[in-house]
Amino acid sequence: MDYVAARNNMVESQVRVNDVTDMALQKAMRHVERERLCAPSQGFAAYGEVEALISPNRYLMKARDISKLMHALSPKAGESVLAIAAPYAGAVLAYAGLNVTVQEEDARTFAIIEPYLKRLGVKTQGQPFATPVAGEYDIIVVEGAVSAVPDAWLKALKPGGRLGVVVRNSAVGKAMVYSQLDSGVSAREAFDSSPSTLPGFEAAKSFVF
Repeated sequence: MDYVAARNNMVESQVRVNDVTDMALQKAMRHVERERLCAPSQGFAAYGEVEALISPNRYLMKARDISKLMHALSPKAGESVLAIAAPYAGAVLAYAGLNVTVQEEDARTFAIIEPYLKRLGVKTQGQPFATPVAGEYDIIVVEGAVSAVPDAWLKALKPGGRLGVVVRNSAVGKAMVYSQLDSGVSAREAFDSSPSTLPGFEAAKSFVF
């Protein structure tokens, strides 16, 4: 498979046509080897309009959706980023000149993503997702859906910092951007999205009598 051609086709057919006009993001997505961040047997799926499997119950978000989410966060070179369960977003933002730490809690996923991230010079940290790596961040990005946003993620934002994550409690979720303002946290819907829910972040089951 010609992965260089596949990357370019992905940007042309899934990214640019969905109003992702940030040229730094486009350039990064043409270079980051997405196939190295999914299961070795799933390289063929890395550039399709599907969620590519990384490890059991873990997926790379569709290129369309993660590109739109990163674009909605208005990333700027030099900003600090915490990429929670977001190896591809972390790699792209690092290539675009941001200072990225990728946080991962699953050892099987870590074994797949860490070698390539290290090659790119991206910092990695093993830690439960609900507890962000210590620090304050301009951007936190999450490559998966959650039923509710942990307060700890919002508290880890610098003043003016942004959190991008899909909140999903039904078939279709909402990609949300939360901003840390002097007056508190603001929230806005960016677009509809339905990625797989991160393990441990499912909605609590309710009983019906």
